[in-house]
Amino acid sequence: MIITSRQNAALKNMRRLRRCKAGQALLEGPTLILEALAAGIALEEVLATDDFLAGPAAGEVRAALTAAGLPHGPRRVLPELLEELADTDSPRGLVAVARLPRAGVTTLPRRAGESYLFVEGLQDPGNLGALARTAEAAGIVGMALSPGTVHPNHPRALRASAGSLLRLPVAVGVSPEALQDHLAALANKWVALVPRGGEDLYRAPLEGTLTLTVGAEGPGLSAALRRRADLRLTIPMAPPVESLNATVATALVLFEVRRRRSHSPGPETDGAGAHSQ
Repeated sequence: MIITSRQNAALKNMRRLRRCKAGQALLEGPTLILEALAAGIALEEVLATDDFLAGPAAGEVRAALTAAGLPHGPRRVLPELLEELADTDSPRGLVAVARLPRAGVTTLPRRAGESYLFVEGLQDPGNLGALARTAEAAGIVGMALSPGTVHPNHPRALRASAGSLLRLPVAVGVSPEALQDHLAALANKWVALVPRGGEDLYRAPLEGTLTLTVGAEGPGLSAALRRRADLRLTIPMAPPVESLNATVATALVLFEVRRRRSHSPGPETDGAGAHSQ
């Protein structure tokens, strides 16, 4: 049976998810849905258009759903109803509701000698998704989002992250004090990027457990976070450019940390190869 009414209960629930209903997320398109299934994330509802079900990607999605214990496959829906649900202009004929709860600072693993990201007040979901993708690629072990930061389950954030927000540990509603307490045993050092007057990124000491802070679009880091910084970094740039996009600047720092650590002994591990806690 095909869904033809805007009053359908599944459609109503999905509309609410565009406002980031707690514990659930709306996933758009086969790529993100396959990433969720590969990460072991439970899907509560899957809708597809007839065009998608007749296309080349349908077989892979059906196989992944069956492997995840959902052998009935997607429910059919009219294309115009699916397009009304999606945040993007091209949802590619497939959407799903994922069970994706987000918790506080205890979500984050504690690993000595690794890097974390603290995001303060960022409002654009696309920027958050791009940060998460960059952070995962650079090997950080977790992100903490301050109160007032855009929710990581926002459809645009999930899409921009290309799956990273489905895999990377992300804590929401975290204060700097709570994160510092959580990482206290690791001798965590707070790192802030400043346009000028900081230590040269390529000469600064970047050893130990680090938390890089990222501020909101426009105002940047709060004065409180700048005061908290144990290390202030400045990226050397050719004039007349004075600053970079936050995601680009974050990428430069995290990949410089990764480069340094790839040329030095890694953190201690236990006999099973897991990081010491």
